[in-house]
Amino acid sequence: MDILRFITAGSVDDGKSTLIGRLLYDSKNILIDQLEALEKQSKNKNENGVDLAILTDGLRAEREQGITIDVAYRYFSTPKRKFIIADAPGHIQYTRNMITGASNSQLIVILIDARQGVIEQTRRHSIIASLLKMKNVVIAINKMDLVDYSEEIYNDIKAQYELVAQKLGLENVSYFPISAFHGDNIVDKSSKTDWYKGSTLLDFLETVEIAENKDVDHPRFQVQYVIRPQTDELHDYRGYAGEVISGIYKKGDEITILPQNIQSKISKIETGGQEVDFVFTNQPAVLHIEDDIDISRGDFIVKTDSHPKVENEFEAIVCWLDKKELMEGNKYFIQHKSKTLKAIVKEIEYKIDVNTLEKTPTEESIKLNEVVKVRMKTASPLVFDSFEKSKSTGNAILIDETSNSTVGAVMIL
Repeated sequence: MDILRFITAGSVDDGKSTLIGRLLYDSKNILIDQLEALEKQSKNKNENGVDLAILTDGLRAEREQGITIDVAYRYFSTPKRKFIIADAPGHIQYTRNMITGASNSQLIVILIDARQGVIEQTRRHSIIASLLKMKNVVIAINKMDLVDYSEEIYNDIKAQYELVAQKLGLENVSYFPISAFHGDNIVDKSSKTDWYKGSTLLDFLETVEIAENKDVDHPRFQVQYVIRPQTDELHDYRGYAGEVISGIYKKGDEITILPQNIQSKISKIETGGQEVDFVFTNQPAVLHIEDDIDISRGDFIVKTDSHPKVENEFEAIVCWLDKKELMEGNKYFIQHKSKTLKAIVKEIEYKIDVNTLEKTPTEESIKLNEVVKVRMKTASPLVFDSFEKSKSTGNAILIDETSNSTVGAVMIL
């Protein structure tokens, strides 16, 4: 069963918490004891006698206490698919932090209040979706119950957003008239919108194609651990453990070890303690190769006919996450999945205004939550794909050398 990772976004009080609660409640992903506690705590009750927003509103209290939490994650499943929801905060000051949750998501659900239509915050979230090359965008026009389920209002908001999508180059956009409070068109079709002929939101989420998992043309495997028991029973055993990031690996495949650029063949594949003929995307595996090559944690095993880039200098978009400012010449560790290298910011080319996508010159240092394009150099070659081609191998984080804090989210160009 595959996993869909998606992020919810919208302005404050657009109903994100209620929508997530509705998905969990109507898909029967709430335990009985949770439900009993929910009924006792509910003040703003719907027809089921519960306030679904309580399921995800624990973060609000923490934010009020001064604890900054960027994104909360929720998990649920149906017989067709598993889901991981990144719940992004709606306040304007947290908008840029949405990048951290959206960078690993395959789809974004943007909520629009049917009474408000497309507002500035809608455009901000759409711009970030465009910046992160989101393949699928869902526009959930919420609170339809407060506008008498008006088809005219739904069509008007849809037309408003189509202009935004066209300007930003968002291609796969789907629209849903919903009421998270009453459950209309989320898990079950609503008789109150008989003019709407599309599917429910959950049906769409269960069936939308996840493009990243279909990438068989660019197989990527990064070594997380070298297994060498060196026991009498397994004296010559040498396996390279990791997860298949993308594609398919078969016994006998011609491969290249990067960044060393040494060629060999796969002699054996194991998964779950059993020898198999092939492994595919998201499977943990142990690969054995024919030749005795010095391979370390963080090295890549790729098909010989499909190479990623191997460079020690590259351009990237960086979302700055630290109170200590970013300046040209600063040195950091860059962590790219299992690989950690020393890196330096050679040049800050320009700042990106997340409200307009305009490029502005950088005369000063870069402050918390600002987004910039930089040129970086690493101490040794980095193996990567561009973020647009593969989010999995095109993102990284910057780590402060002294505090070990994560200070930047990196999208490699």
